[in-house]
Amino acid sequence: QVQLVESGGGLVQAGGSLRLSCQASVRSFSLAGMGWYRQAPGKQREFVATITRGGRTSFVDSVKGRFTISRDNAKNTVFLQMNSLKSEDTAVYYCNAIMGAATYWGQGTQVTVSS
Repeated sequence: QVQLVESGGGLVQAGGSLRLSCQASVRSFSLAGMGWYRQAPGKQREFVATITRGGRTSFVDSVKGRFTISRDNAKNTVFLQMNSLKSEDTAVYYCNAIMGAATYWGQGTQVTVSS
């Protein structure tokens, strides 16, 4: 059973920073594609960022230049560094892991940006 546990969410003022972490209880974490998604109230879940097992990253346009994604395979952890936060970044952020044909999700962590 794969478990993903997010942490690091909270309340921050606009312009501030937060660092989200997602620890995976999974063998062969280094082989997994990892990502972050978010869901704002009344909206569909949307892609935020992803990092391949080779370290290649991609981001939704709205966070480019502000967010970075990284991974520490020794700790089975993926990070999302969020800088210059805006009120529109307010959402529940979910960690995502893709291993072969299987996709796994964490329980989510709330990020609230006050303007």
